[in-house]
Amino acid sequence: MKSLPFRIIVCAIICLTLGTLSGLSTIDAITNWYQFLAKPSFNPPNWIFGPVWTLLYLMMGISLGIIWHSTNNSRKKAMQLFAVQFVLNLGWSFLFFNLHMFGTAYIEIIVMLIAIIFTIFAFYKINKTAAYLLIPYLCWVTFASFLNLSIWVLNK
Repeated sequence: MKSLPFRIIVCAIICLTLGTLSGLSTIDAITNWYQFLAKPSFNPPNWIFGPVWTLLYLMMGISLGIIWHSTNNSRKKAMQLFAVQFVLNLGWSFLFFNLHMFGTAYIEIIVMLIAIIFTIFAFYKINKTAAYLLIPYLCWVTFASFLNLSIWVLNK
């Protein structure tokens, strides 16, 4: 059986790598198109997104590694929920930044929020620490959903 540190490292590397690739795919849009959009007063500066997402992806990887290491019978379902919300996470960036589909991205981020909540509940039944590690992610995506909606409304 693989050790907990090994599983955490593997999951953290996967989350960070996929998150980084997603972020890299949006750099051109952020430095060009995005800067010219009307944004709400609570829009954070662009430089904050990289460090925040790096920390969140790291915490997501640690959380997933803890669940993967569990022997709980529900871990497979919990990991599947994690995969669903993670794919939605990666898809949102593409919809918003690459396709400029604010409305579709907003609907998608709401579905993602629901998937994150289900993931947290599933993780909580297996390991409370793993669930708690996802709370900052839930908070940030909730904020991002308000930001997405505001940008959509301001740029109709």
